[in-house]
Amino acid sequence: MSIQQALKTIATIETLQPVYCIQGSESYLQQKVKEAFLQRMAITENDLNFTQIDLELFTVDQLIDEAETVPFFGDQRLLFAMNPYFLTSEKKTNGPDHNLDRLIEYLNSPLQTTVLVFFAPYDKFDERKKITKRLKKQAVLIDTKPLAENEVKRMVHEKLKQANVDIEPQALEQFLRSTEMDLSKAMHELEKLILFASATGRITGKAVEQLIPKTLENNVFELTEMILKGKADGALEGYRELLLQGEETIKINAILIGQIRLYLQVAILMEQGMQQGAIADQVKAHPYRVKLAMQQSRKYSRSELEGLFDQLVENDYKMKTGQMTKEYLFELFILQTANRLVGR
Repeated sequence: MSIQQALKTIATIETLQPVYCIQGSESYLQQKVKEAFLQRMAITENDLNFTQIDLELFTVDQLIDEAETVPFFGDQRLLFAMNPYFLTSEKKTNGPDHNLDRLIEYLNSPLQTTVLVFFAPYDKFDERKKITKRLKKQAVLIDTKPLAENEVKRMVHEKLKQANVDIEPQALEQFLRSTEMDLSKAMHELEKLILFASATGRITGKAVEQLIPKTLENNVFELTEMILKGKADGALEGYRELLLQGEETIKINAILIGQIRLYLQVAILMEQGMQQGAIADQVKAHPYRVKLAMQQSRKYSRSELEGLFDQLVENDYKMKTGQMTKEYLFELFILQTANRLVGR
């Protein structure tokens, strides 16, 4: 069930189902579902008919004991089961000893007086496990996996519309790049932009630049763009700013290696006729990152990308073995590459 359908159903259905499973790593959407259940049942987290159990700390036996507890002056209890890692292939050395047979037994015949909601912040389950199969069969499944680019944009626009604030198209792209198309991060940072634009009712690129902090990955992405466009002065300035911020050259070089590796992987898969979604699955990267990589990799030949990758890997080796000064090596790479690619 999609998040939009789920929120509507939770709010309007006559009787809630006894078991739900909320699967996906998008924390903003998981929080929306939590709020929807609490609002629907008109209870707070301090209510006697509400319990939250972290299954990384407490056992399934404790969870089932709570599920089998009679509601206190009410028709139903609400029970949140957090982090059911046993649904995945993950193994915890110091985790609690879970009696999964008892959980399967409960799922076969859940009590109607308890609404048991599993919050599983994982994008993939281990489908081979008996407990996973049983839960997926018995529970109402709600998808909270990371959204596609168009869905993130839609939700950002909806929030802005509610606040009567507009955003420039270029500022929106800049904002989504700075928040790495992460819905949770985007919604959090959007609050600042809305407050800043309360007087004018419009968010500009300058406002995004001033208010939204950039991660090291964001800065290295921009650095990569400047190098590949042949803008040596801008690239050197960006690199030196990162040094002033305390970033290590070896770390910057490593992220740049990862960026060029992604461009190269995308270029190879595009040659094979694969589309954005399939490429994202293959390289295990966010579709938005793949989209940007596709735009960049089209501008360069495969041999050029391979040459850049080899040079960065060689520089990494020289830096770590102390053959040459790290800063000198990286600045030399910027100058040589930018001069070769100027005008792209």
